[in-house]
Amino acid sequence: MSIVTIQLGQCGNQIGREVFSAICNDFHSTHGLCYKKENESYQEACKERFFSEEKKTGVPVARAVLVDMEPKVISQTLSMADRSGSWKYDHQSRFCQKQGSGNNWANGYSVHGPQHKDDIMNLVQKEAEKCDRLGGFFTVMSMAGGTGSGLGAFVTQCLRDAYRNSFILNQVIWPYGTGEVIVQNYNSVLTLSHLYQSSDALLVHENDAIHEICAQLMNIKQISFKDVNQVIAHQLGSVFQPTRSPLGDLMESLVPHPEFKLLSLRNIPQMSENSLTYSTFTWPGLIKHLRQMLIANAKMEEGINWQVRPPLPGLPAPPKPSMNRSACFNTSLANLVIVRGKEVQSADLGSFRDPSLYTSWLNMQDAFSVWKTSRAFNKYEKSASLVSNSQFLLKPIDNIVGKAWNMFASKAYIHQYTQFGIEEEDFLDSFTSLEQVITSYTRL
Repeated sequence: MSIVTIQLGQCGNQIGREVFSAICNDFHSTHGLCYKKENESYQEACKERFFSEEKKTGVPVARAVLVDMEPKVISQTLSMADRSGSWKYDHQSRFCQKQGSGNNWANGYSVHGPQHKDDIMNLVQKEAEKCDRLGGFFTVMSMAGGTGSGLGAFVTQCLRDAYRNSFILNQVIWPYGTGEVIVQNYNSVLTLSHLYQSSDALLVHENDAIHEICAQLMNIKQISFKDVNQVIAHQLGSVFQPTRSPLGDLMESLVPHPEFKLLSLRNIPQMSENSLTYSTFTWPGLIKHLRQMLIANAKMEEGINWQVRPPLPGLPAPPKPSMNRSACFNTSLANLVIVRGKEVQSADLGSFRDPSLYTSWLNMQDAFSVWKTSRAFNKYEKSASLVSNSQFLLKPIDNIVGKAWNMFASKAYIHQYTQFGIEEEDFLDSFTSLEQVITSYTRL
C-alpha cells in the first residue's frame, strides 16, 4: 500500500525531506541484521510505500506533493534531494507562490486555500493515480504559522471531501512554549479544531521535547532546526518502515473512537553515533524503559520519573490529571509497540497488556497491539517505538487553549483574522471543540 505525503509550509517541507532521507538511508543500510531474502522483501515494500521509480534512471521518486506560499524553501528542498543522488522529488509535484501567509491562519485557510484549491488538488490526484494501491495520505505541517497551519487545515478538509474512503494522518509540530510567533496560540487552536473534524488521527511532535532529545541524548551543543527535524524524521521512519499496512492498521489499532484522535510517538534508543559505539541493549531493558515512559508521560528515557505507578486493582483511582501536577499517571486508550532488530521474537511485551494502564471501557484485546520485524532500523541493532493514544497532550493543549482564550477575551489581534473572513464565532466554535477534546481525555 502506497502513501502520498503532502508537505505544507516551511516546516512541513523541511521535515518531509528529512523523512524521505531517513527512509532512503535505512533502505540502503547494510545493518539490516536479517536474511537476504527478508531484506529484499523489506526494500521492495519500502519502495512501493514511499517511492515511484523514474523510468530512465531508476532513481526513486518520492510520492509527495510540496506546497508553500513562498518559493525559497521548496527550491532548497528539491535541490537537496537531487544532490543526495539516492532519491529525488518530482519537480512537477510542487505548488508555490511569491507571497507567504504572514503567520496568519486565516490568510492560509480563507484566502490561499480557496484560491489555489484546484491546482493543489490536481497535483494530489496525479500522485494518487501513480499508486497501484493507495493506502492514504500523510500530511506534514506546523501548527503555529500561516501556510502550514491554515492552508494545511484547508487542504486536509479537501482531502476528506475528495477521498472519503482513504485514511488521512496529520503529523503536526507543536510550537515551542516560549513562542515563535505572537499569534501562535490562535493558529494552534484553529488548526487543531479544524483537523479534528477532517483527519483520522493527529500525530503530534512537541518542539520542546524534541529539543531536549537533541540536547540530552544526541549531545548536540548548538541545536538547529535541521537537528530537530532529523530526530522527528527518525521517529517517523521507525513507525512507517515496513511491518504492516501503515495507515490502515495504525488507525485500527489506535483510534477506536472518533473523539480520541491524538497520538504521540516515543522511540528508544536515540543517541549520538559516538555513544552508540559503546552501548549495548537488551529487550527487557528497552521495554521496561518504554513502559515507564508511557506511564510517567516522559518524552525520552533520560530523567524518567520511576515513582509513577499504575493504580492497583481494587484501590481508589489516582487523581485525574491536573494541569498543575507534573508527576501523574498517564492513562492510555490504546497503544502500539513496534520492535525491530536482533532476536526480536524474544521481546516480551506482556507488561503492556496490564489492564491498569488503560481506560476501563475498552476491551484489553483492542487496547494493545505489537508489530515485530527482525529487520533492524537505521543504525540500531535493537529499537522499539511506541505510538500511544493517551492523556499525553492534556497539559499542553490546556495551556494553549488558556493562552488563546486570554488573548481572545481582550480582543487582541482579532482584527488580523476578521479581515480574512474568520469571525469571532469561528474562534468560539474552535474553543468549544477543544474543550470537548480536553474533557474526553480527562475522563479516560
